[in-house]
Amino acid sequence: MTYIEEYKEGNKFFGIYLCKSKQILKTKAGKTYYSLLLQDKSGIIDGKVWELTNGIAEFDAMDFIMVDGMVTSFQGSRQVNINRIRQAQEGEYDPKEYIPTSKYDIDEMYEQLKGYIATVREPHLYRLCEMVFIENKELVKCFKEHSAAKSVHHGFIGGLLQHTLAVTKLCDFFAANYEILDHDLLITAAIFHDIGKLYEISDFPNNEYTDDGQLLGHIFLGAEWIGKWVQEIPGFPPVLASELRHCILAHHGELEYGSPKKPALAEAMALNFADNADAKLQTTTELYEKSDPTLAWLGFNRLLDSNIRQSSGYLEKRK
Repeated sequence: MTYIEEYKEGNKFFGIYLCKSKQILKTKAGKTYYSLLLQDKSGIIDGKVWELTNGIAEFDAMDFIMVDGMVTSFQGSRQVNINRIRQAQEGEYDPKEYIPTSKYDIDEMYEQLKGYIATVREPHLYRLCEMVFIENKELVKCFKEHSAAKSVHHGFIGGLLQHTLAVTKLCDFFAANYEILDHDLLITAAIFHDIGKLYEISDFPNNEYTDDGQLLGHIFLGAEWIGKWVQEIPGFPPVLASELRHCILAHHGELEYGSPKKPALAEAMALNFADNADAKLQTTTELYEKSDPTLAWLGFNRLLDSNIRQSSGYLEKRK
């Protein structure tokens, strides 16, 4: 099969792909069309069915479908104009080919994260990390395989681990360079900051918001689970527990970005900076990877709130 990441503008798009989502929409003129997200293990691409002809068979979201179309470009990103669709039959595809996975070795990333846990000296914080991220084998398995988002950034197997490790590395740098930061509190907060996503987002291949994810969100869920876990550790200082939960509650930085609290601790500020930096750089990375390598300007990106341009040096590397 040809993977989504291999297609370029002007290529014929043909093969079996997972229909991640299906929306039935109308143009300004009132004409019905389908807007799809097609997925394989290399990524996701936007698809449009402008003409609902007899060549478009019945199908639903999460079906594997045989697609025939053409790759075009819209606002700097690849898009597929689809002419024909049929449901794929069992035996025509291997489901493992359709689940996106981190390009980094998952076990190696987990070992790196354990290395940062080993640097935590405060006994209660270390015990919390050990209890959750080393001894709880079921949670560790889920954590290693989970995504960090539906589609914004790190929306792939190993994405949550990859994002957590990157944020932890940045926080370790901050702690080494700003003496006002409590290393152990900041590193623990970094490791736990998105733990609520285990309960906010379902496993692959669905990778959709759960009921608790929709109703409560990962920030509240993370703080709630930490509150439960610290109660299992004898003598865990209440103030330290509150400081750790504050870092989780404030890690999006602003109320309008979903944080129930704005950062009041330097550690919460540092965590917010690290989380925001990795999220935005990974979002940009994924935008670049989906773009036409011959285009400099990629158009306005709502998530980054800017008209995005690839640097000349990066374009040269892509040739």
